[in-house]
Amino acid sequence: TSENFSTERMIPMCAAYKHLSPEARQEEFQKVTAHFEDLKARGLKLNMARGKPGKEQLDLVSDILTVLVNPADCVSDGTDVRNYGELTGIPAAKRLFADILGCKPEECIIGGNASLTLMYDTISKAYTHGLLHSEKPWSQLEKVKFLCPAPGYDRHFKITESFGAEMIVVPMTPTGPDMDLVEELVKDPAVKGMWCVPKYSNPDGIIYSDETVRRIAALKPAAPDFTLMWDNAYCVHEFDGPFVPFADIIALCREAGNPDMVWEYASTSKITFPGAGVSVMASSVDNIAYMEKLLTIQTISYDKVNQLRHVKYLQDKEHTLALMARHAEILQPKFQCVLRWLDTEIAPLEIASWQRPKGGYFVSVNTAPGLAKRTLALCKEAGVVMTGAGATFPYGKDPQDSNIRIAPSLPPVEELEQAFLAGCDAGRLAGFDPLFEGGEKNPGSAALAARAALLPHLFLQALVRRALTGPLVPEVIE
Repeated sequence: TSENFSTERMIPMCAAYKHLSPEARQEEFQKVTAHFEDLKARGLKLNMARGKPGKEQLDLVSDILTVLVNPADCVSDGTDVRNYGELTGIPAAKRLFADILGCKPEECIIGGNASLTLMYDTISKAYTHGLLHSEKPWSQLEKVKFLCPAPGYDRHFKITESFGAEMIVVPMTPTGPDMDLVEELVKDPAVKGMWCVPKYSNPDGIIYSDETVRRIAALKPAAPDFTLMWDNAYCVHEFDGPFVPFADIIALCREAGNPDMVWEYASTSKITFPGAGVSVMASSVDNIAYMEKLLTIQTISYDKVNQLRHVKYLQDKEHTLALMARHAEILQPKFQCVLRWLDTEIAPLEIASWQRPKGGYFVSVNTAPGLAKRTLALCKEAGVVMTGAGATFPYGKDPQDSNIRIAPSLPPVEELEQAFLAGCDAGRLAGFDPLFEGGEKNPGSAALAARAALLPHLFLQALVRRALTGPLVPEVIE
């Protein structure tokens, strides 16, 4: 696993401008300020807040719309999918997802287009009814705590926050959550679960190591209904290199004596259409039976026509991976563009570090402490909307105010390249490095104040370069 994750790589600082005079530094500052004002005057409107597939990816899979043509196409295993029935999903869809995830068909419930809905339903039912091994509904407990590896997925945190759970930050490491801390925290019976994105974590792009996954499966929580929320959102989403296999977490938990501890989730949102995909929740047969009883009251069935459409289109894991390789051909140049830009424009300044993911949908950047919020505010002033500062931490509070999530998937690669090249001037950015040293050597000096003021401007410059094409990006500008 380690070869699929590389920690931040910094290019050595250029020393060409170390001996700039104070006058020259001031002149450079004025240039950056003028450039920023020019950016604001362009009236840019570019939203990069979420990891959306680009138009080329959507067009790639649009032939799925023609899979079902005649009424006879709508029969699967003897069931007419246009009618009522099959609450937990058609058998063919269960076989498809079981093939992809490595679990068993009887361990699957097939849902609608968003796995997030299934995750919300799981937590909601824990509060209203309790889970299989709950002594009482969580809403009747004095306190519910939930472990949140961070940086993490903001929508996960919003779910548990919305129900009033106390969220506990677990730091991420290059191999996954800090397991020494996790193993200690689960000794508290009030700790009822943990969020996990085990492969290409959002936003860091980390793959949990085999050891981490085994330790998670073998946890001995004090709470009998401790729930592992295993969001395998990027299970087949490589964009750089071959497919990386992953363990069947349901089998591992069963073998470790925790057969009912995990709920696994996935969807086709970034395989076919985000707005018209199919989702799955997988767990032990006992958990599935318990959840089915609750779902019987909630709904008749999910969209079985769409389930069959995906079965006929994706066929099996092999064909799905072949399709994902075509998605990778579209995505890889975009991520390469972002990393090349970071290496060229930001690394010489030594004001940030970042991960180098091989899959998933994000690049996670950590600025110097205290800069993320200010940087993103300036981005907004210039018409560039990014994921909000702090969003990758519970309660929206990044303790270091440093994490920025970059989602490069939506704009076409040509526009990204134009954006990063337009106005790029690595030397101009690196020219401010002497201000950093001056501030560090003289904490009370004006140079330190200049550093605090300049860093967000510098980082903003690089962030908004993807938007510098102005009218050249009509599909993005609204």
